[in-house]
Amino acid sequence: MLIDTHSHLYGEEFSEDIEDVVARARDAGVSKIFLPNINADSIEPMLTLASRYPGYLYPMMGLHPEDIGDDWHDVLDSMESLLSVPDNPYIAVGEVGLDYYWDRSRYEEQQEVFARQVAWAIDYDLPLMIHTRDAHRELVDVLNEQIKNCKSSTRKLSGVFHCFAGNVDEAEELLGFDGFMLGIGGVATFKKSALPEVLRSVVPLYRIVLETDSPYLAPVPYRGRRNESAYVAATAKRIAEIYDVSEAVVHEITSQNALLTFTKAR
Repeated sequence: MLIDTHSHLYGEEFSEDIEDVVARARDAGVSKIFLPNINADSIEPMLTLASRYPGYLYPMMGLHPEDIGDDWHDVLDSMESLLSVPDNPYIAVGEVGLDYYWDRSRYEEQQEVFARQVAWAIDYDLPLMIHTRDAHRELVDVLNEQIKNCKSSTRKLSGVFHCFAGNVDEAEELLGFDGFMLGIGGVATFKKSALPEVLRSVVPLYRIVLETDSPYLAPVPYRGRRNESAYVAATAKRIAEIYDVSEAVVHEITSQNALLTFTKAR
C-alpha cells in the first residue's frame, strides 16, 4: 500500500486523461491520494474530481501563499465557512504556508494569512499541509507564535512539511514540532540532491510521508515529464535504498505515518 499525500490531479494538466492517471496509480499500488487546494478557483474542480473517486481521492482546504490576492480576506472567509460545515470532506488545512522565492512584496500578508490558517487547524482539529520556500525562519516563527497563543487548547498542531529539501539543521528544527512529518518526493531521487544524506543523518523513517506534488517534480526515471501519482512508487524505491530497508517496509511505514497524521482519511 502506498499513499500519495500531495497531488494536484484536479489541474488542467490532467483534464484529458485523468481516468488513465488514476488507473495507473491503482496499478502502482497507490491506495489513497490526497488533494491540497490552492485558491478559490480550484475548489470546485477539486471537489468534483474527489466525488468521482470516493474513498480514494481526499480533498483539503487552504490558500496557497503564491495565490494571495487583494481579496484574500474574503477568500479566507469563504474557505473557513466551508471548513465549519459539519461532516465536510476536508482532511486537512492546505496547501498553506510561506513562499518568498519569487516575490517578497506580500511579506507580512503571507504571514498573516498563514497564521490564520494555522489557527483553523487548531479550531477544526485538522492537520496542516505546509508549503515553504525561502522562508524557513519565518515559518518556524509563525508556528511557534500560534502554538504559544493556543496553549489553552487541548488540540495540538500536526501535519506535513511538504516537499522538504532542506539541510540537517532545518530538518532537526522542523522535527522538533511533534506530530509533524516531512513530505518527501521526487527531489530525493535527483542525482545531485543532498536530501538522501540529510535523511540518513537525522530523519527517522517514522517521520516521513511520501508525495508526488503532481504535476511537478517528477522523480527519476521520469524527471522532465508531467508527474503523476503512480510515480510515488519510484520515490519509495529510492527511500528504501536510502534507509537500507525493503520497499515493502517503506510502503507500510510511510502509509501508517500518513494515516496517523490525516486521521479523516483512515
